[in-house]
Amino acid sequence: MVARHFFDRGLEELHLELIKMGSMVEESIENSILALKKQDISLAKKVFKNDDIIDELERKIERICLNLIATQQPLAKDLRTISTALKIITDMERIADHSADISEITIRMANEKYIKPLIDLPKMAELAKNMVNKSIDAYIKQDVDLAQAVCDSDDDVDSLFSKITLELINLMKNNPETVEQAIDLMLIAKYLERMADHATNIGEWVVFNVTGEHEHLAKHIFMQGLDDAPEASDHD
Repeated sequence: MVARHFFDRGLEELHLELIKMGSMVEESIENSILALKKQDISLAKKVFKNDDIIDELERKIERICLNLIATQQPLAKDLRTISTALKIITDMERIADHSADISEITIRMANEKYIKPLIDLPKMAELAKNMVNKSIDAYIKQDVDLAQAVCDSDDDVDSLFSKITLELINLMKNNPETVEQAIDLMLIAKYLERMADHATNIGEWVVFNVTGEHEHLAKHIFMQGLDDAPEASDHD
């Protein structure tokens, strides 16, 4: 019972730090797009600074996870919960990196007039931010339905990405002078699309944590099995 008490306390600390990291990642997404809309160099630089803090928080959570594994020797479901947390923080750290990437482009374009109104990019960012929020909530609540809803939301982000890309390509075709900025805006759209992919990854890991099944892993194992299967013989 004493060992379980210490493990539960460690798990609670893990969850609190995970929520803190998720909140900071959401803030980074929001600030990166706000800086883009307002062409705010100061806010863009703040996103860079917060990225370092998020990196340190990732390392702290890793230490908590490894300490729980080393000292508490968790079995089955508990071990799956810890390993899922390790996967989740990797995806969250990459989302924060993409926010920093967007801020870098924002600083580069700070003195330029935008070639088109920023309408769909903020929509993409809001969707990605909500996906991160719900995916972390799903992990804490062990809610498979909520995790699946996160994965389903990825289609909406993909649709916006396709729309933005097509618009920018048409702009470049009609006005070659827009090419440089259009490419930058396309990169920002791609970073947001990747954020949504990472949030989807988190959702899938939550499903794995609760059910023990991971759709992408299952597909990989199935395809690997097909690759390893002996070829059919021409002879009986």
